[in-house]
Amino acid sequence: GSHRIDAATRWYIRTQLRLLFVKWRAEVHADVDPGQQYIFCQNHINHFDHLSMYNSTPHFKQGVELQTHFKYPIYGWFMKARGTVPVPANKTARTEAIYEGMKGELEAGRSILAFPEGTRTLNGRVGPFRRGVFVMAQRLGVPIVPVAVTGMYDLMHKGSLVIRPGQEVTVHVEKPIQVAGRGPDEVGAIAAETRAAITKHVDAYLDAKGGPDD
Repeated sequence: GSHRIDAATRWYIRTQLRLLFVKWRAEVHADVDPGQQYIFCQNHINHFDHLSMYNSTPHFKQGVELQTHFKYPIYGWFMKARGTVPVPANKTARTEAIYEGMKGELEAGRSILAFPEGTRTLNGRVGPFRRGVFVMAQRLGVPIVPVAVTGMYDLMHKGSLVIRPGQEVTVHVEKPIQVAGRGPDEVGAIAAETRAAITKHVDAYLDAKGGPDD
């Protein structure tokens, strides 16, 4: 069941972080309720993103992935076992399929993990956000939790196959953004609030270490 899958996921993540010698810590806002379902929105850095934030809170966090990824050996099987929400290749059917998939997961007591940029960063900074996940959050009335991860870009980044073990990775789990009662015309504002909550941590980290410019 979900409990066994969640426990296996957490064990796998702890093991991978140890193998990468990552010095990991999480700073979780006091308003994040372990018993509440959320849509967690995280900055997108590298292929290890799922390792960085999953264990920061006790929530079962369900992913949303292209249906074609389910064909990958091992990885595809694991996604099916977890119940990952599939995104159809057919763009016409995509929106409602994602909505129904996310709705089902939330009703089952699970949260959602999303990467609103839709692509990995090229310079460590937070890129523009796509509206999709915020449209879903507004329709579903589910609070959004902004998640800013720093240090992962130093471990590995897009365009490079080099992995640099031993990095300090911090997960900033921010104050939930309430969306219940907010109309479709506020989707842009919800996205901007989420992005600002993430960007402040990422920019502060990169600026302090003399990181890349925008």
